[in-house]
Amino acid sequence: MKWLISNKGFLCILFAVFGVLPTFANSYLLYVSNLALLFIILAIGLNLLIGYAGQLAFANAAMFGIGAYAAALLQVRLGVPYWVALPAGGVIASLIGTLMAWPALRLSGIYLALATLAFAQFTLWLFMHWEDLTFGATGFAVPRLSFAPLPVTPEQGIYFLSWIITIGLTLFAWNLVRSRVGRAFVAMRDNEVAAASLGINLLRYKVFAFALSGFYAGIAGGLHCGLLNYVAPESFDLFQMVIHKSMVIVGGVGSVVGSVIGAALLVATLELLREFKSLQEIAFGAILLIFILFMPLGLVSFLKRVLPGWEEEVHLPDARTAPAVEAADELRPVGERSP
Repeated sequence: MKWLISNKGFLCILFAVFGVLPTFANSYLLYVSNLALLFIILAIGLNLLIGYAGQLAFANAAMFGIGAYAAALLQVRLGVPYWVALPAGGVIASLIGTLMAWPALRLSGIYLALATLAFAQFTLWLFMHWEDLTFGATGFAVPRLSFAPLPVTPEQGIYFLSWIITIGLTLFAWNLVRSRVGRAFVAMRDNEVAAASLGINLLRYKVFAFALSGFYAGIAGGLHCGLLNYVAPESFDLFQMVIHKSMVIVGGVGSVVGSVIGAALLVATLELLREFKSLQEIAFGAILLIFILFMPLGLVSFLKRVLPGWEEEVHLPDARTAPAVEAADELRPVGERSP
């Protein structure tokens, strides 16, 4: 019973519900659920960068768009199959995310936020005005996917593909934050000077954090273009960035399961307010303000207090192997030692 109400049990039950949903859901519910899966990927990738690595960046919507445009343009311009274009979009977004790490070495806090926000706005400008490549502000259609010979419709096929990828990326993030890399992220987030004094290579881990977050956003973008069969700049504007930040803050900063909760709840909120387009930005701004003032650690902090098994500790090395790890570290160069 304890396992069922733990965070692991919650994730298993939630993804099991997502897995059986196509058997009884109509087209609209399937579409909304697919969006929720994509936003779970986006929220986890952003939380790895902000919540764990401590890099206050505002370029996630741009990475999302880069992944979508890359996957779509590879199909339209070069005739690349979707199964190649999808991972290629993630890799391209990851490479651009890697370049974003260089200003992070000299900037932090609000200055890094402003620099990445400027990059996001410049990327949106390119999407809208580089018509020879991106088809301009009107966007363009993407070839409809075929999952033959599998006995599924294109809508069901892209849904199950999103479901499988979301589970895989969630498990990867879950294990990553409990590894040596996750401990290095947390040390870098808490105090960069102290982390560097412990032998943590800040350049390596910042580059990895930005690249990983970019990859998550790029994969979500590639799935998004496969879901809509259409790509347009308005899907990656400033409000999209607000949605991504809201998911992380509402669910819980520095929490994988919090990212899942925040994404699912805010996609539902977005759909409930779809008929009131003018109220969406007001509602999300109010949600952000309420949680920042009264629950800055998100819903997951409340669940940790009232339910057993919801702690997400960054595990230290096992006590039986710690002496051996420390002894081996003494033989390594300082920059390669375990954090």
